[in-house]
Amino acid sequence: MLQAKKRVVVGLSGGVDSSVAAYLLKEKGYEVIGLFMKNWHDETVTISNECPWVEDSTDAMLVAQKLGIPFQAIDLSEEYRVRIVDYMFAEYKQGRTPNPDILCNREIKFDIFLKAAMKLKADFVATGHYCQKEILETRGKSIYRLVAGADCNKDQSYFLCQLNQDQLSRALFPIGHLQKAEVREIARELDLVTADKKDSQGLCFIGKVRLPEFLQQQLKPAKGKIIAIPVSSPKYENKGIPAGISVEEFDQETLIESCLPITYAEEDGEMVGEHNGAHYFTVGQRKGLNVGGTGKPLFVIATDTRKNIIYTGLGEDHPGLIRYGLFVKTDEIHWIRPDKKLKVGETARYQARIRYRQPLTDASLIQREEGLYVIFDKPQRGIAAGQFVAWYAGDEAIGSGTIS
Repeated sequence: MLQAKKRVVVGLSGGVDSSVAAYLLKEKGYEVIGLFMKNWHDETVTISNECPWVEDSTDAMLVAQKLGIPFQAIDLSEEYRVRIVDYMFAEYKQGRTPNPDILCNREIKFDIFLKAAMKLKADFVATGHYCQKEILETRGKSIYRLVAGADCNKDQSYFLCQLNQDQLSRALFPIGHLQKAEVREIARELDLVTADKKDSQGLCFIGKVRLPEFLQQQLKPAKGKIIAIPVSSPKYENKGIPAGISVEEFDQETLIESCLPITYAEEDGEMVGEHNGAHYFTVGQRKGLNVGGTGKPLFVIATDTRKNIIYTGLGEDHPGLIRYGLFVKTDEIHWIRPDKKLKVGETARYQARIRYRQPLTDASLIQREEGLYVIFDKPQRGIAAGQFVAWYAGDEAIGSGTIS
């Protein structure tokens, strides 16, 4: 008796990566279905010709025809608005820096989209992410490992750092073992319309967005002060990690000082300009301040959306930009590998990053009742609340969390 083919629904985005992913799956003998996600209708804030969804949908359909696989489009714009766009507005309103791509993977591609695929009787969903999945068998149980892509310049495991074991069990990443150049070469050999198409940028499945115009849909402009904090501010006294002390010996005060952002008041510096809304800016930002005559460039070191004030520092080495640690509240901690979860009072050594393509840095994780403290061996620049920190053991992503 012949065994039925495993069915895979591929998220065809209209780009080269998902196109080649679909081809490779078909070559391996899977029954492949292409599904295009339409996540956005409002083109008034999308930069023209960057990533228009109509063109992407057409390219996805042409790829499906070329590969000889069924194709359909699914409108997830309402779910995307509720789960991603509303989340973004709420985060920026609070002066936090969201990462919609990570949320899109957790909430849309591997939740809403996954459920739609299951209705099509799919065994798996597949995407064109540059990452890999490995299965570890232990005591008769399968543990799914999220591993970095073979192309270190394209590794996208960080964007998948909020996935859980159930989601990974149903996920396939067909191009994760390839280099980007190899993917394009395969597409050219197949004469796919996406072979030389530019990689999409900006928000997940929306395209490159004019962020200020996007935010102004709900967050209206409001004039406020730009305050410059001097390097000599007493706020920066005793802010380093005490020499010769192990992480196990850190007292609560040291942890808080090292891992929580500094709060500023207007009187801590001097006014150097005005802005159009504190919620449009994020920690580490340089562009858009429009303040001249300062010599060194100004960087945002903190925002106060309640009082509508931006705090800045001169130069990229300003102490307000540099921190040794960060904090993740207990309910914001996520373990991709639940078997590695730290108990209260435990510590562990991992490598961590706070943004895509950032080199991994050795770090100590300290689990306390209130949450997880991450202490880096080397100071980090531009840590912002709302970002995601992800920690790794070698090339395997172990867990992640939203920075407070």
